[in-house]
Amino acid sequence: MRKILIALTLIAPLLVPIANAAETNMRPGLWQITTSSDLLKLAPHIPANQMQSIKDLAKDYGIEMPQIENGAAISQTCITQEMVNQKMLPNFYNTELGCTSKNATRIGNSYKVDFVCANSDLKGNGMATGTVTSPEAFTGQTNFTGEAQGNPVNEKADINGQWLNASCGGVKPL
Repeated sequence: MRKILIALTLIAPLLVPIANAAETNMRPGLWQITTSSDLLKLAPHIPANQMQSIKDLAKDYGIEMPQIENGAAISQTCITQEMVNQKMLPNFYNTELGCTSKNATRIGNSYKVDFVCANSDLKGNGMATGTVTSPEAFTGQTNFTGEAQGNPVNEKADINGQWLNASCGGVKPL
């Protein structure tokens, strides 16, 4: 179960480059990403030692574990001008979660990408969709159906991105 919790919290900041593929250019700089889900609402019930294991696993992926409160994971990410200019969909699912992405499409300011996960901890299918609503905001959703460590999972997460500042400060680009 902790693998799917990590997947949901780690996928959210990485949807920003997917959103960059839309026609409306996002502003480069510091972005706040908020991911809400029923699974994230369970985070307060995870014992401290298990939460530390989740944080350690996230660190193994090279990502700082986002703050989780009230059923939402809140993180910050830096989007560079180069990332905005590329307007390319990332290949995140292959390298980070043992998943493959396919059928990536965009129409206007909306995007969609399907992904399939087939590894020992995470098996199933998912989809990420979203819309760039302005250069300073986007909304999206991920859906995943399958198994996490042998447990059935049918999870949906809502994602909102909000531009904060032209300077990323100490926050590194993806």
